[in-house]
Amino acid sequence: MATTDAGVTVSGDAPRRDKRMSLAGHLIELRRRLMIAALGVVVAMVIAFFITDGVISLLSEPIRVAAERRGLSMSGEPLTALNFTTVTSGFDLRIRIAFALGLLISAPVWLWQLWAFIMPGLTRKEIRYTWGFAAAAVPLFFAGCGVGFLIIPHVIELMTSFIPNGAALLFAYDTYYDFVLKFFLVLGVAFVLPVFLVALNVSGVMSGMAILKGWRVAVLIAAVFAALATPAADVTSMLLLMGIMVVLYLAAAGVSLLFDRRRRRREPPLLPTPGMDE
Repeated sequence: MATTDAGVTVSGDAPRRDKRMSLAGHLIELRRRLMIAALGVVVAMVIAFFITDGVISLLSEPIRVAAERRGLSMSGEPLTALNFTTVTSGFDLRIRIAFALGLLISAPVWLWQLWAFIMPGLTRKEIRYTWGFAAAAVPLFFAGCGVGFLIIPHVIELMTSFIPNGAALLFAYDTYYDFVLKFFLVLGVAFVLPVFLVALNVSGVMSGMAILKGWRVAVLIAAVFAALATPAADVTSMLLLMGIMVVLYLAAAGVSLLFDRRRRRREPPLLPTPGMDE
């Protein structure tokens, strides 16, 4: 419960701001928020464009390692390399990287614009939960991307080992970039899934005990996902990824159990119904 300056008592389930807007007003507000968000992305893209050299060098490191292992061709050229097939390929790759980095760098801007648009319609309790979920989801997403950065060199090195000796392996720049980006995104989203489990518990859809009882299915899904995300011969990376996902799942179950316990304490005891003893 909270008291406003006017002396009105507001519960935690009341909207943070009791402000009525017409449909046209909402559309104007949405357009303004989208324009600010788009401007932030464009500015971040321009900044990111100047650091694409370092990013390309970093993403190409597994290819350089594979090239050193495979040696040189008869003409003195590396047998493994990143291949650009058109005149505009280099610029296209830089634009793709700049766009991805621009979204990442400008995330505080467009996330705040989205939050500022929906926040007036949320209750104080929903706002607290949303901040909590965001504070947990963002670090977990980047942790998943970090694990992907550690695993992907082994993935590429292992897969290139199956190419016959003397054969040239040319990675098309767009295919290679899409593979790396999707690999990072999949792992990042996989690490955020436990947060959604906690959100389902908070909303009353699943209890903590129900989440915990599904640990066998969770271990199976984690094993299948890790096997698909890593090469079959790279058992170490598979077990590492599977273990992290299982630990995150158990952590989500533990947090949900704590929330259930807190809710039971807050619930008033059931009073006997009059006439039950008669």
